[in-house]
Amino acid sequence: MQQISFWQTWVVAGLLMMLPSIVTAQEGELTLDDLFATPKLTGTTPSQPTWAPNSKHFAFSWSEPGNPRRGLWVFTSDGKQVRLNSDTASESVRDIAWTDANTIVSLRGNNLWQTSLSQGKDLQLMPVQADAHNLSISPNGKQAAYIRNGDLWLADFPSKQNRQLTKIGIASLSSLQKGRYSRPEREIGPGIWSGPTYKWSPDGKTIAFHIVDRREMRKVPFPDYLADETNPNVVRRSYPGDPNEIRRVGLLDVESGNIIYLDLPDPHANQVIDFNWSPSGALLVDIASDTAVERKLFVVAPGESQLREIWRGVRESRMYTSFGSTWHPDGKKVVFLSDLGDRYGLFTIDASPSGDRPQLLTDSSYDVLSVPSIAGDALFYPGNGVNPYEQHVYRLKMSGGDPEQVTGLSGRNDGYPSPDGRHLVFMHSNDTSPPELYVVSSEGGDATRVTNSPLPAFTERTWAAAEYVSFPSLVDEYTLHARILKPTNMQPGKKYPVLFGPVYSNTARNRWAGNYSLVQQLLVRKGYIIVQVDSRGSDGYGRAFREEFLLGFADQDIEDYASAVAYMESLDYVDPDRIGIWGSSYGGTLSVYSLLMKPGLFQVGVAAAAAVDPMFFGTDDVAIVRTPQTHPEIFERKALNYASNLQDKLLFIHGMQDHVVPFKTVAVLAEELIKQGKDFDFAFAPGATHGWSREQNYDRYLFGKIIEYFDRHLAVPSK
Repeated sequence: MQQISFWQTWVVAGLLMMLPSIVTAQEGELTLDDLFATPKLTGTTPSQPTWAPNSKHFAFSWSEPGNPRRGLWVFTSDGKQVRLNSDTASESVRDIAWTDANTIVSLRGNNLWQTSLSQGKDLQLMPVQADAHNLSISPNGKQAAYIRNGDLWLADFPSKQNRQLTKIGIASLSSLQKGRYSRPEREIGPGIWSGPTYKWSPDGKTIAFHIVDRREMRKVPFPDYLADETNPNVVRRSYPGDPNEIRRVGLLDVESGNIIYLDLPDPHANQVIDFNWSPSGALLVDIASDTAVERKLFVVAPGESQLREIWRGVRESRMYTSFGSTWHPDGKKVVFLSDLGDRYGLFTIDASPSGDRPQLLTDSSYDVLSVPSIAGDALFYPGNGVNPYEQHVYRLKMSGGDPEQVTGLSGRNDGYPSPDGRHLVFMHSNDTSPPELYVVSSEGGDATRVTNSPLPAFTERTWAAAEYVSFPSLVDEYTLHARILKPTNMQPGKKYPVLFGPVYSNTARNRWAGNYSLVQQLLVRKGYIIVQVDSRGSDGYGRAFREEFLLGFADQDIEDYASAVAYMESLDYVDPDRIGIWGSSYGGTLSVYSLLMKPGLFQVGVAAAAAVDPMFFGTDDVAIVRTPQTHPEIFERKALNYASNLQDKLLFIHGMQDHVVPFKTVAVLAEELIKQGKDFDFAFAPGATHGWSREQNYDRYLFGKIIEYFDRHLAVPSK
């Protein structure tokens, strides 16, 4: 075990905290190789923190700049590091859980480790099954449950024995374990896109779990050309209107192994948003239809399995399912996140059969962005009350009063309150700073920085900060909002090229966006102006603006980009003949459809992982396009039908193991463009998935293609 003195810790920490203010006299050129070197310029992002039951300490996994191994870090509630580090000989720390106020159990490799704060020891506790994950300690602190191959297992600390609790898991059909849809045929775990895994009851006798069965979904081949011989690599992957996953909730008796399944309605058409136990042992179950139209809350009484509906909400215009729910601190009412008003808000409802209507708890002038955390006598939740570009943590005392803003640092803030509600650890990032942990008193005051992750090569550079602007839509009464990055050395009278991207909804945000932020900064240094627009469908501007996106993919939101182009062209330092657009996933969709639906709006576009045929969207995309059976006209909006309109420069980028947007769809479009004699370019990645921008080697290669393409066609003014 490595130990360092208190004064050494704070001398080092003080030096690290000074680094962001240091600027070298002359910075070297920033290159693509710099962005994707190992170790990463931005260092290691700290994990979500976990609090001790007595609220005196919090723990997380992290590594100091340049160290690839995640260790266990423990701090006091006021942000002072405990002189205890995890054993340097152990593997990287994954899951972390407290068994009592002084003891932490963490998962490292195929072993559980026990860390004692009072004794200052970090020792191997017992082995677990290979590939264990989702560690959760029993209420008595003597056992830990975990998931392995889709089943629940139990690690008993006194006996050092592992016991399999369920026999549910069925292996995936896929022979290539990568891609979002390469999932087990049946498992305890989340759905493909969302959902809970499992949770202990307060008495430790029962575990509620989420079972997902995919055996009725369509079989789709995603050929693996990197195998010795081409492998069809079949996965379960359905399309809009097809049967979806079957999602159910089971109650497992830990002692006997008996399972009772709750009789939830239409498990093939409803997703399980979440479930939570009350202090008395009642179970709250939150479900919503895949179309997002219908939402239901149920309660199961302690020791029973009968569902009792306590609330139902229906709205045909709703899309997406930004929902969540938990128990009120009194254990008698339920607090849930919903869009009953113009903005997302937190509502409360009596869990008894009272028939009361939900009551709004939060400020109706802004959006609550996720389900709250209950801590002490208060709710803590994120919201955009300052402006649409920022996310802050708010506290609402259940004893009364108005919500109070707890975080003050501009940017994105995700909060983790102590159990007693007196302190808040929060993850903060902004336009120029990657995510870091801070801690602050929930009563206010200055926040204390806990981590300093980037390498000196990052902190010694200056990074372009964003401007946030608004301008009118050219097609209706909406006001649109954008985030703009400009070169720091702009010259009077010179006109600069503009790149919109990566385009998507909810992009005009003051936050660090990983590789995308690094690439944007590189492009700014190369002389491009970067623009991101909150097109319709984005949060922060009211229900009507958000729900304009329903049945309107690559339609009115393209008009928002046309309005943004007009705004940028009105600026005297913008070259109207050098404007490009790029994005991935739906951002790729926007890019290719913008070129096809409005030729000449952009001179160059890059469409990565672009969804170009709604017939091949996912079953969960019915929330925005519904189904071919109910809305056939939407599914005729194939990019293929507009191929003849292409006249601008277009580069497709696609991973051949992209299960979310099948490579087949862009291949079909490319074939049509070839038949029509259109000029375009294509960069494919044989083993990349939909998440290519975060995959080693593919990120460097494909971002390089994007930058080279814009440099070739936009960097130099046309004569």
